[in-house]
Amino acid sequence: MTRSDLVEILAAQFPQLAHRDAELSVKTILDALTQALDDGHRVEIRGFGSFSVSHRAARIGRNPRSGEQVAVPEKRIPHFKPGKTLRELVDYQTGDRKAEQDGHAAG
Repeated sequence: MTRSDLVEILAAQFPQLAHRDAELSVKTILDALTQALDDGHRVEIRGFGSFSVSHRAARIGRNPRSGEQVAVPEKRIPHFKPGKTLRELVDYQTGDRKAEQDGHAAG
């Protein structure tokens, strides 16, 4: 799903919301989430999951083409941990689809 898909869904679910307002809403939420992570905060959306920033220490890597050693600087990377509700929903739906596929294959 892309940002524009999210805007389309939001605009469809709330017809009183103009398309550009739906677009502004999605942009505002994502910008706030990005800014909070950039500031080093953790963002939790109950039932969905939490976003945080992980730190990777500097290390010595290897160029796969030449085999030469390369210094890789430390990094801050975004990390997402799904919430229990989301994990269960995805797991249940995956199990549901597998059962349906097994049923069609056997029948």
